[in-house]
Amino acid sequence: MNRRNHPSLSCGAIPSIIGNGLYNETPILQVLGYKNLQGDNNDRYRILISDGKYSYAYGMLATQLNHLIADGKLENFTIIRVKKFVVNKVATKATTGKEQKKIIILLDVEPVVPGSEVGEKIGNPQTLNDGGEVAEEAATNSKPAPLGNMNNYNGSKSAPVNNGGYGHSAEKSDIVTHPIVSLTPYQNKWTVKVRVTNKSDIRTWSNSRGEGKLFSLDMMDETGEIRATAFNAECDKFYHMIEIGKVYYISQAQLKAANKQYTSIKNDYEMTFSQNTTVIACHDDTSSIPSIQFNFVPIVQLTSLEKDSIVDVIGVVKSANDVRVIVSKTTNKELRMREVQMVDSSNTEVNLTLWGKMGEEFDASSQPVVALKGVKLSDFGGRSLGTVSSTVVQINPDMSEAHKLRGWFDNGGSSSAVSSISTSRVAGTGGGGSYKTFGEAKLENLGNNDKPDYYNVKAMVAMINKERALYMACPTDECNKKVIDQNNGLYRCEKCQREFQDFKWRMMLSVNIADATEQQWVTCFQETAEALLGKSADVIGRLKDTDNNEFQKIFEEATFKWYIFRLRVKMEMYNDENRLKTNVYEVKEINYKEHNERLIREMKEMAASE
Repeated sequence: MNRRNHPSLSCGAIPSIIGNGLYNETPILQVLGYKNLQGDNNDRYRILISDGKYSYAYGMLATQLNHLIADGKLENFTIIRVKKFVVNKVATKATTGKEQKKIIILLDVEPVVPGSEVGEKIGNPQTLNDGGEVAEEAATNSKPAPLGNMNNYNGSKSAPVNNGGYGHSAEKSDIVTHPIVSLTPYQNKWTVKVRVTNKSDIRTWSNSRGEGKLFSLDMMDETGEIRATAFNAECDKFYHMIEIGKVYYISQAQLKAANKQYTSIKNDYEMTFSQNTTVIACHDDTSSIPSIQFNFVPIVQLTSLEKDSIVDVIGVVKSANDVRVIVSKTTNKELRMREVQMVDSSNTEVNLTLWGKMGEEFDASSQPVVALKGVKLSDFGGRSLGTVSSTVVQINPDMSEAHKLRGWFDNGGSSSAVSSISTSRVAGTGGGGSYKTFGEAKLENLGNNDKPDYYNVKAMVAMINKERALYMACPTDECNKKVIDQNNGLYRCEKCQREFQDFKWRMMLSVNIADATEQQWVTCFQETAEALLGKSADVIGRLKDTDNNEFQKIFEEATFKWYIFRLRVKMEMYNDENRLKTNVYEVKEINYKEHNERLIREMKEMAASE
């Protein structure tokens, strides 16, 4: 072998790496062997590395570099350039009573010369132990020679260099930190310095084993990302403390293999917060901790991706439908959703479904640019997108892609012809929440299915039955049953089997509403009744007894006005007779700008389908 054709090894670099934990250059080392450390859910490779003067058996290849082993690029004697690394301390049974074992984790490696071409071990390297005193002593006593192209090589006595945040010590802090990529369930003590990129809403569950609640958060540092989940007491403790975008020190959480079915986070492990978990806000320099990174896919390319793919997408929201309610087939619970139509500079449009609180609070009036990380691709209605619990949604983000898209849309993109990869669901039948007239709902037999149907209607209030609008109810929070006035100053609730000195007013309105095709008697319960009348049940109840004129005026002011009603219809048996029961799920005043935009959109869709 002609060594003059190969770069020189960074002689004496390994003890300096171990001693400092930081390194201001990219050392050139040689691979002398590797060992597969099979874990619960993935392979980890321990690497025997040499700098020509010292060899060290406690190198660890980051899991994202496992492909180098599989592809045969790190065979024995391969010369590598280490572009990024970190030194981590790990306690093991073998190190009980001693200083913790030091592991050099290789985060970014470039094979320089294949091992088959080198063909032999370079030099006669002395074996270092597991990073204890021998390694530190070797680092102190070593006087490394010039390192080929490494003109600024520093020995162990040099001050640590800030290498993009890698290494033990957090900037301007005594807290010892570990990179996310180095975490495994076999470590006892660690602290990470991370930026929170996403936080879910609090979710509850109830099953045969009991009830509970949880929230999850996604975090990242310069080496990777990881998800954490907090249950019950920890959910209450940390939910309001942790904010998206801020940096925290987190320690003493439990690590376990990640369930890839429920997360798109690229990490083999995930955290669970415990009673010992600590979360401390970081007030030091956080510039080394990156913000969320996107890998945007143009909308036009979504048709070539597999169903259920998790992708990042950016687009301008051209229009949005109203919030609607559907019933989950699995849980039979009512879910809220909003569909919006997104376009990008490929002149392609796609439907995006925003679920839950995200959909309820979304404002499309300004046609914002929306960046989505981790949104799910569906084949429902051609191709469409839907948020999941881990999806990150940024409105008008300060990034070059968003600025370019805004400029394209405002300078002609908004009026350019687009092709949609999604089938419109607005005109569909059934219970989704589409707009219909009473005549259309009757023709489609809505309410005659096994489950309730939902739809929206623009209708006028024609009549309100005032006589039975109010009733005296049980004053306890969990009970709204009607109470009996015993005419002795006490009110009895048969459900609670108790007598009370007071009661609360509740409303249940019977309202006749009409559009151009039909009229329908509907029922408004407490919340929708108060929204329709604009007054609380308590205020209306007191007026009933004290000021009949004001009481009548409240009902008169709500009559002959137009509203948007969201109706729930279901055929039910009453006195051996089938009757269509219609309840008002939501009522709101008409926003004519949004209403007219919806009508224009529907007319265009109808014209395009002819």
